[in-house]
Amino acid sequence: MKPQWSQYINIIKSVVKPALGCTEPISAAYAAAVATSILGTQPEKVTVKVSENLYKNAVGVFVPGTGYKGLHIAAAAGAVAGAPDMGLEVLKDISADDVAAAKQMIDQGQIEVEAIASDVFIYCEVITEAGTDRATVEISGGHTRITEKTLNGESLFKLDTSNADSGTTESVCEGVDISVRGIYEFATEIEPEAILFMNEAAELNCALSQEGMSNDYGLKVGRTMMDQIDQGVLGEDLINRTVMRTSAASDARMGGAVLPAMSNYGSGNQGIAATVPVVEMARFRNVGEEMQARALAMSHLMAIYIKSHYPPLSAFCGNSVTSSASAFAMTYLSGGSFEQCSHAMQNVMSDCSGMVCDGAKSSCAMKVATSSGAAVRSCLMALSGSVANEQGIIAETVEDTIRNVGNMVSTGMPNTDHAIIRIMTA
Repeated sequence: MKPQWSQYINIIKSVVKPALGCTEPISAAYAAAVATSILGTQPEKVTVKVSENLYKNAVGVFVPGTGYKGLHIAAAAGAVAGAPDMGLEVLKDISADDVAAAKQMIDQGQIEVEAIASDVFIYCEVITEAGTDRATVEISGGHTRITEKTLNGESLFKLDTSNADSGTTESVCEGVDISVRGIYEFATEIEPEAILFMNEAAELNCALSQEGMSNDYGLKVGRTMMDQIDQGVLGEDLINRTVMRTSAASDARMGGAVLPAMSNYGSGNQGIAATVPVVEMARFRNVGEEMQARALAMSHLMAIYIKSHYPPLSAFCGNSVTSSASAFAMTYLSGGSFEQCSHAMQNVMSDCSGMVCDGAKSSCAMKVATSSGAAVRSCLMALSGSVANEQGIIAETVEDTIRNVGNMVSTGMPNTDHAIIRIMTA
């Protein structure tokens, strides 16, 4: 195996993980669970301080198993019933009694939440107190990346940050020989046994899709499409079926379903967008599990590579580039060449790069629907020889386009991000 291929697998395994609920509120739930375990007793008060970007992506989304939205219920649930060893699945075993106890803490004013200015996009500090005892947990640079733990002012753990970017989400591709061509060669040439684990993403995210198709969650984007198909208003073609099933998974995830998503780069919706359209194309093309696993590895790693060019939380909707990665993989499943796969990715970024992120919430399912539909359409355009290039931010080559998108987000959108946060916190 080529040395960089082992690095590629490590990258995938480090940021493609099961996550129960939107990762921003779950980060607070995880920190609260860990801080409570350090405290050694049920806290009388929980204080949560998060970066503005984490706050933006947490206040409007349902916390799984609770029926409530936001950071207050996430922190309270983590303190009452969180499993600190479960990472992003910290609330996996929460019960109705736990929810009632968490809600009581909120009603009695025992949970305080504050958005703070921070140079770190993913930052969360949770302080738990009982009597004279006080425990703190700091998360920084990743949704479960604990950088410090204290009890009564004494440090129990402090992460060595002498290499400041080490282990952070945004540094995952740093120092790795990775490119669009390299990812394509890896996914198409590596021995299949090394990447068959990618089919777990299909199992988790398609189960979430089925949950969203079977029950009412959020804006019911997927179920609405299903109803329209049943009435003959829409046809059940490849694009509509892909959009319906992908958005249904997002409906369930953002609506608080107690099922994990296979996340990508800290986002369950982006994990869904990198997975479900690829699975739908695999079914349509009638390919086997091996080729599906190759396509999923291609889609997920490509999404990670593109997103490594800009901050992990921003005013840019990451489904845009994640769906461009899924379009790349769908074109591969359709027999397209490397050039056609690249053209499909160019087409999606030309179509969807203006989509902003105004926080995690039920309407994210509509953005997932938009980008997933663009992915299928862009794949078909590429197979027919149509490609957007040298237009606007879309360059002649896909690598240059990726850099342009990264530059647009990193240098052009911070003011947009601040404006969105001001609107949401007004």
